[in-house]
Amino acid sequence: MSNRVLGIDPGLSRCGYGCVEGRIGKPSLVGGGVIRTDPHTALPLRLAALARDLRSVVSDYAPVSVAVEQVFFQTNVRTAIGVAQAAGVALLVAAEHGLAVQTYTPTQVKTAIAGYGGADKLAVTQMVQQLLRLDGPPRPADVADALALALCHLHAAPLQSRVTQADR
Repeated sequence: MSNRVLGIDPGLSRCGYGCVEGRIGKPSLVGGGVIRTDPHTALPLRLAALARDLRSVVSDYAPVSVAVEQVFFQTNVRTAIGVAQAAGVALLVAAEHGLAVQTYTPTQVKTAIAGYGGADKLAVTQMVQQLLRLDGPPRPADVADALALALCHLHAAPLQSRVTQADR
């Protein structure tokens, strides 16, 4: 069964998204990009713009599930709050569309994609390129991160489904 997953790398100034389709071992790139908001605009308006643009992305790509990076820890509290707010908007938009949503920590994504939770961004980007059989690395980094999230979910979803069914 084919599965279309939208990965979202939340951020208030730059929110990356990437969509993949397929199954384990045979994923393909559907598309990706970055949603930007102006740091000089009032926060509520930035969040509204992010929500509007994410709704458009969901409508355009028609995923069956969404993977969002979980805000785990950041040394810059101000940045962490913005990322958390953007993640909340992403979760809201997914829920509005009735989509299955899963969050993953950066360590979970790195482990799923590069085989090592301490992998650097370059290693993850190279593995995303390899897994999707791309001619070059996905750019910018926000898109590469979002595609890594989508690929992580593509690999993890079948196991999560079996665990959920076993718990019933």
